[in-house]
Amino acid sequence: MTAARRAVIGAGTWGTTLALQLAKQGRVTLVSRDEPQAEALLAARENERYLPGVRLPAEVEITADPEVLRAADELVVFAVPSAAMRATARSVARSLHSDAIIVSVAKGLERGSLLRMTQVLADELPDHAGRVAALSGPNLALEIARGLPASSVVGAEDESVSGRVLDVMTTRSFRLYWNRDVTGVELCGALKNVVAIAAGAVDGLGFGDNGKAAIITRGLAEMTRLGMAAGGNPLTFAGLAGIGDLMATCGSHLSRNHRLGVELAKGRSWVEIEGTLPGVAEGAYTVDAALAMAERLGVEMPIAREVHNALFEGKSVQRCLIDLLSRESKDELAGLDDRLGLLLERRLAGASQTAT
Repeated sequence: MTAARRAVIGAGTWGTTLALQLAKQGRVTLVSRDEPQAEALLAARENERYLPGVRLPAEVEITADPEVLRAADELVVFAVPSAAMRATARSVARSLHSDAIIVSVAKGLERGSLLRMTQVLADELPDHAGRVAALSGPNLALEIARGLPASSVVGAEDESVSGRVLDVMTTRSFRLYWNRDVTGVELCGALKNVVAIAAGAVDGLGFGDNGKAAIITRGLAEMTRLGMAAGGNPLTFAGLAGIGDLMATCGSHLSRNHRLGVELAKGRSWVEIEGTLPGVAEGAYTVDAALAMAERLGVEMPIAREVHNALFEGKSVQRCLIDLLSRESKDELAGLDDRLGLLLERRLAGASQTAT
């Protein structure tokens, strides 16, 4: 039997779900980072921990051997937590086919370096640097695994790269769009998880839909300010990767980040909660990197700051939310108008240089 030309690295909830999606158009290899997990998946033909009740068809080949990636000349999806992205990429670099498109589906920032995941992959996989894309959007994995409709965005500067990803990954129930603003797409995915923790805390305290709507909207303003300062397109934050993902992640009981906020509102600490979640709540691992980036770029992020305080400083969620509500009133668009003007100036200057 010929080896699969498509592969997914990481057999968590999202990785398994994407393997199921790719299997609708042909065979795919699901590469677990853990040999016992691979054996369990093979025996049960089901990811009993992350996707109970969802059968893995014969088209999904399962292994823990990265050597199978040598045959994946079409597409390799990295579906591992952001904290593990660099080590995973480094461990499989020599096994990757030289023609493969690389897709990151992790929604986070690397601590210390503050790099986005496509930047981490480009660092570790220099031969593939021009063929790295990001996938982000309102993607609650369990719904997609059950065949419910969803959409997402492929971020890649090269439209030939995003076009190939769309051709391979789009199905009747999973519609994809493309966006050249890789910075915006990835920052949307990383930062919305932080806002979702705050939204979960609002729900946990029973502060109502008005209160949650305010947190989500002001959270979007924080995301957009930071995205624009980093060079992202503000319109990306109004699309599927921004508002779309915020709506899903902040409003669903399937969201791990939202659940984390609910549990924090009960008075539990991050140390108590971390091991009980059904997977990784990326917002907890991203918030400090987001704040460091905001400080570097001169952006104010009060919601992210209070999420940090609740997670790592022992501050009660109720006190965090009260302090947010008691902040001095200001222009709703403060920080956005000025940054939009600077962004337009930079783009006009770039267009002028290109024309000459």
